[in-house]
Amino acid sequence: MSPDPSSFASVESREASKVAALDIGSNSFHLVVARIVAGSVQILHRVKQKVRLAEGLNEDNVLQGEAKQRGLDTLKIIADSLKGFEPDSVRIVATHTLRRAVNAKEFIEEALQVLPYPIEVISGTEEARLIYSGVAHTNHDAGKRLVVDIGGGSTEFIIGEGLSPLLLRSLQMGCVSYTQRFFANGELKAKAFDKAITAAEQEMEPIEERYRRLGWQRCIGTSGTIKAIYNLVQQTQKEGEHDVPVTLKALKSLMKQFIEAGHIDKLNFPEMTEDRRPVIPAGLCVLIGLFKALKIEALEYSPAALREGVLYQMEDELHNSDIRSRTASSLATRYDVDIDQANLVLNTTLTLFNHCQKAWKLRHPDYRAILGWAALLHEVGFQINTRGVQRHSAYILQNVDMPGFNQAQQELLATLVRFHRKKIRIADIPSFTQYDKEDVYRLIVMLRLGVLLNIKRQESFLPEFEVDVEKDKLTVTFPAEWLPSKPIMTADLEREKGYQSAVGIELDVS
Repeated sequence: MSPDPSSFASVESREASKVAALDIGSNSFHLVVARIVAGSVQILHRVKQKVRLAEGLNEDNVLQGEAKQRGLDTLKIIADSLKGFEPDSVRIVATHTLRRAVNAKEFIEEALQVLPYPIEVISGTEEARLIYSGVAHTNHDAGKRLVVDIGGGSTEFIIGEGLSPLLLRSLQMGCVSYTQRFFANGELKAKAFDKAITAAEQEMEPIEERYRRLGWQRCIGTSGTIKAIYNLVQQTQKEGEHDVPVTLKALKSLMKQFIEAGHIDKLNFPEMTEDRRPVIPAGLCVLIGLFKALKIEALEYSPAALREGVLYQMEDELHNSDIRSRTASSLATRYDVDIDQANLVLNTTLTLFNHCQKAWKLRHPDYRAILGWAALLHEVGFQINTRGVQRHSAYILQNVDMPGFNQAQQELLATLVRFHRKKIRIADIPSFTQYDKEDVYRLIVMLRLGVLLNIKRQESFLPEFEVDVEKDKLTVTFPAEWLPSKPIMTADLEREKGYQSAVGIELDVS
C-alpha cells in the first residue's frame, strides 16, 4: 500500500540550509553540495573534474593556453549544478595555481561571466587550515594528528589536536608541477625518481625539525593523489587484509613497479584511472620524500579535505562562530593594540556605515565586518614606529597569516588601514575582483573619519552627531557650539575635505 501524502503531515521538519563549496585546485576542481541541518553537514552531491590547471602556468607564472580554457569550460559545467543557489550559500576557493598566476584576476573576471559567485584566492596557510578542518570534523581520534594533502601545485602539512590546528604549512611542490619538472617525457627512470624525491626532501628542510619535535600519534593523508597511492598499496596486501596503512616500504615497492613499467603509458593498474596515471609517479615521489623527511611510520587515508573544511566553516558562520573574528582579536592582543581607542574608532566608524550603507548601496556582506576589523587593527603598526603607522599597520596586515581571511579580504583590510590617515593616493589603491572600486573608496572615507574624530583618544570628547548622505557627498553636523570650541579639530576637518576629494567625496562639516 502506497503512503498517502497526508501521512507526513505530523512529521516535524527542521530548518535546513543548502550550501555548496567549490575547490578550484591545481589538478582538479571539486564541488560538494550539502545540507546543513541540526548542526550537522549532510553531503548531497559531489562533482569532480580533472583540469590540471597548473599545466597552464609558464615560467613567468602567466596562466595561459589550453589549461586556462579547460578551467573556464569546467566552470561552465559546474555552473549547472549551482543554478538556484543564493550567493551567500556558495563559497568558491582557489588554491596554488591562482595564488601564483600573475593574471589570476583576469581568469577570475572571465570565470565570473559563467559562474556568478565570488571566487576567493586563499593563502597556503588558509588552505591548510581548511583541509585540517575537513579532516578533524570527519575523523575522531585522541591525541595529535599529522594531516598531509598533496595537491597539483602545493602540499599542505598540518599538525592538530581535536578541532584545533597547531602547526600549518604549505610548500610549493605537487603532482602536476613535479610531473612537468621530472617526468615531462613520460619516462619512468630510477634517476628521475631519485631527483624528484631529493627535491621534495630539500623542500621539507625548513620545516621538518619543528614538525618532528611537536610530533603526532596518527598520520592522515587526503587528496586524490594520496587516495590513488593508498588504493594501489591495498592491492598488494594479502587476501582478507583491508585498509592497511601505507608504509615507506610499500611506497618503495610501488616505485620499483613504476620503474619496471618504464613509461607512464605502461602503468596498467586496475585501480588507476586514466586521468590520474600521468601525475601519479610525481605524487609518489613527493610522498616518499615526506615519509623520509618527517620519518613517518604509517599513513592512513581520509576522503575529507579542503571542500569539506569550507562547508564546516560555512556551518560555523551560520551559527555566528567566525574564525576571522578570533583572528582579528588575536592580532590585536599580539600587537598590544589600545583596545579602548580601537573601540572608540569602531563605534564611530560603524555609526557612519549604518548611515551610509543604504544611500551608497554598500551591499557586499564583507563590508561591515572588514571595516570593523580595520577600526580594531589600524594601529597594529605602532609596535614598529608611530611615524607612518598607516604604512606599518598595512604591511603587517598584508603579510601576517590571517586564518579565515581569503586574499581579497586580507588585501581589502590592509588597504583600508593603509589609507586611514594622511594623503589618499589613488594609484596605490589596488583593484579588486570581488569589491567595487567606488565602494572601497567609501569604506576608506568612513574609516578615516572614525579615526580623525577620535584623535583625542577620549571617550567623552566626541558628541553625538548627525549624518546626511548623498551620492558623492557626506555631511556631518555637530551640536552648534562644539566645532567653534575646537579650533584644531576644525582645522583637521578642513584638511580632511581636501584628502577625501581625491576619491570623489565632498565632505561637509558644520
